Amino acid sequence: MKDEQGAFSTNEVELLEYYGLRGSLGKTRLRFKFLRTWILHCLAYSSPDSGFAIKMQRMRGVEIGKNCHLSPYVLIDLLYPQLIKIENNVTIGSNTLIFAHVNPTANPFLKKLYPRKVKPVNIKSGAVLFPGCIITAGVTIGENSMIGAGSVIAEDIPDHCIVIGNPARIVKKIDH
Repeated sequence: MKDEQGAFSTNEVELLEYYGLRGSLGKTRLRFKFLRTWILHCLAYSSPDSGFAIKMQRMRGVEIGKNCHLSPYVLIDLLYPQLIKIENNVTIGSNTLIFAHVNPTANPFLKKLYPRKVKPVNIKSGAVLFPGCIITAGVTIGENSMIGAGSVIAEDIPDHCIVIGNPARIVKKIDH
């Protein structure tokens, strides 16, 4: 993780600052933290047992409510799992990606224009994410909303909506 000059990489510096760590000891603690979260993620990622996957994700720091279902191959942010909140009765389909951060570039010039964004994601009770969804940092998915397969969610979704597409758009309000 060192750049050509031997200093900490820009990305590593950002992570150390975010977690309040400094120096070589901080760097070591950060690496062990991510080794642990990576192992737990790997155990959860390919598990056909939703209950086991949820347990592993909770151990990583993801907040997951009751009566949820995670299909295999759900990727929940590897660097900031504690910023993901999944409320009760949520279903998440295979190959869904949920990110609490966006790091568009390591290029120092472009980084000034497009810095790392770290924001929580909230998936409210009763939401259904069909396979292949991408949920980006800072998004809230409304209660009892349904996200169509392959949809890319970059803005908040209101309660009781069906959304599809890239970028996702509301196609129907659900009567309740």
